Amino acid sequence: MTEQRHTATGHVYATMRIVLVCATAVLLFGLSLRPLLEEDYRHPGLAVCAFAVLAGVTGACSWWALRRRPLPVALMVTGTLLVLAAATAATVAVSPERRFQAPDWSFGLAGWYVLLLLLDRVRVLVTVLAAHTAMSAGLFLIAGTPDRAALGAAGAATFSAVSVQLAVVVITGVLCGRSREAAEAAEERDRLLTRMLAAHQWRERQRHLFAAQLGTVLPLLAALADEVTDPRDEDTRRQCALTATQLRRLFAQNDDVPDPLVHEVTACVDVAERRGVDVSFAVSGAAVELPLHIRQELTGPLVTALSAARRRARVSVLRTEEEVRIAVIADARAVAAATSTGPVEVEYGRYGQFQRLETRWRK
Repeated sequence: MTEQRHTATGHVYATMRIVLVCATAVLLFGLSLRPLLEEDYRHPGLAVCAFAVLAGVTGACSWWALRRRPLPVALMVTGTLLVLAAATAATVAVSPERRFQAPDWSFGLAGWYVLLLLLDRVRVLVTVLAAHTAMSAGLFLIAGTPDRAALGAAGAATFSAVSVQLAVVVITGVLCGRSREAAEAAEERDRLLTRMLAAHQWRERQRHLFAAQLGTVLPLLAALADEVTDPRDEDTRRQCALTATQLRRLFAQNDDVPDPLVHEVTACVDVAERRGVDVSFAVSGAAVELPLHIRQELTGPLVTALSAARRRARVSVLRTEEEVRIAVIADARAVAAATSTGPVEVEYGRYGQFQRLETRWRK
């Protein structure tokens, strides 16, 4: 259960406990106090002590319920034992022939206290209710063989009390189910909104990236179409190769693959090989999840070097626990020296007719 659904269920239990605290207070002081004061009991002291204990349990539960906080486990256990003991004492205080009648006010009242204490533990609640009912019935039967009228009255009192209390359990369960469904619907709505926002941001980012790339492609295509530049010129061919490699890398960034970094590097290598460059490509280390801007900074110098390569190039990708490196050595004649940008370090070196570029990102 997620935190949101758990919170929704907690609100239901908190609200129901407030209702039950009010109900038990009204039943105790509004309906049970009068027979306690007016009826005759075999053991008046037991009845008064039972009433006092139930009043104390009401006060203790009110402290937590009115603040909409869950009842502590210690209060649940102690309160349940006190309620059962008080109900037994109050029943014993009543004359056997008056059981399940007005003087026996504790029978139905104890069930409401059990609901208040064990509302969010349904199995324990039903077990305690069954035990309380069985105890009351046992005390009623062992006092002597009741007549048919007494049995009917006892059965009616038991059915009316237990059925209403079980109905509260069922209603609470239904409310919790509805709350969970509402929470799940809210979570699904939030997920959809998040996905829509992410998709919108991704679309805007891609639109800006494509616009930036087209900003360099369109003038080049226009110059070629207007014969302003000569496609046989080495600088023009290098510019075309650079643009093609950048576009191929951009397209590769949109692919859903297990290893995006190697996928983008492979796309750049593929463009160089299509131009006839002999590229040696090596990868070592496990795949590492990298943000898009880090991948772009790591592969940027690679794009420049491969697009300037004439016949041979060697590309290597190294991933370790501490860093990610991309190195390229190519027989490129004219490539501007790269500098470090942001979190990615760039190294540049020249060895005769070969140039070496290396990018490094430390975790």
